[in-house]
Amino acid sequence: MVVLSSMPASAPAPAPQKFVVGLVQMRMTADPAANLETAIARVREAAARGARLICLPELFRTQYIAQREDHDAFNLAEPIPGPSTEALGKAAREAQVVIIAPLFERRAAGLYHNTAAVIDTDGQVRGIYRKMHIPDDPAYYEKFYFAPGDLGFRAFDTAVGRIGALVCWDQWYPEGARLTALQGANILCYPTAIGWHPAEKAQYGAQQLDAWRTIQRSHAIANGCYVAAVNRVGLERPNGRGEGGIEFWGSSFVVDPFGVVVAEAPADQEAILTVEIDMARVEETRRHWPFLRDRRVDAYAGLDRRFLTD
Repeated sequence: MVVLSSMPASAPAPAPQKFVVGLVQMRMTADPAANLETAIARVREAAARGARLICLPELFRTQYIAQREDHDAFNLAEPIPGPSTEALGKAAREAQVVIIAPLFERRAAGLYHNTAAVIDTDGQVRGIYRKMHIPDDPAYYEKFYFAPGDLGFRAFDTAVGRIGALVCWDQWYPEGARLTALQGANILCYPTAIGWHPAEKAQYGAQQLDAWRTIQRSHAIANGCYVAAVNRVGLERPNGRGEGGIEFWGSSFVVDPFGVVVAEAPADQEAILTVEIDMARVEETRRHWPFLRDRRVDAYAGLDRRFLTD
């Protein structure tokens, strides 16, 4: 039985100086059970390639439900701990890996969150992060489904060290990255479901993808930490038919603490990206570019306000 806990059951071993991150870029089918089976198989494959930290895409158990407002879709939500964390906890324990599992959380009747569960190598849920920024755009009607996170930005102590887990729309906000890094996270993981509206792709697609990559590179540079973003891939349409939909652009990637893209997946294929990261690179970058040292923490009043001229 997976147990939700905030601390390891026993004193953890020292975190490794180097370890491999695995990003699972996958297509989702209409069958949640099949998606979970695929995710577990990809976790095992990533582990066989040496990955110690493996991140799945946002809401990986289902196709992207927020393209439409459908009350029946709430039936897809599950508790944490629950069936997915139980199955992934077993896989994590067997492979001795840390897994970030983004799920549609049923907290209570009528109360749901877009949540990332952090599962450690002992199979336990080390903690959860509830998505803080909830979008409401054409084909991204997440406010219909998800309450905003109420746990704040969090970092988690795991077998690979202190890591941060944020979710998709959070990746556009420097405040979330900063507050997570200030808690000691040396890598920020962003499970994602983002893509093009097919009718807009020709005109805006390249700009949108570049902006997505650029903002996350900036989080790495500003905080002197690694950033890993994992996306789904493939065209998904509401109810699986009709026109339009979202063409998820894949392109999962890892950047180093100075924003260098060290590995990137293709835009149109499933992939398992495995990348070695080195904590010495964090130390080196922060010594030469000491942004954390030079922050004017006495001068940032106002960041807790919506707009300063109100």
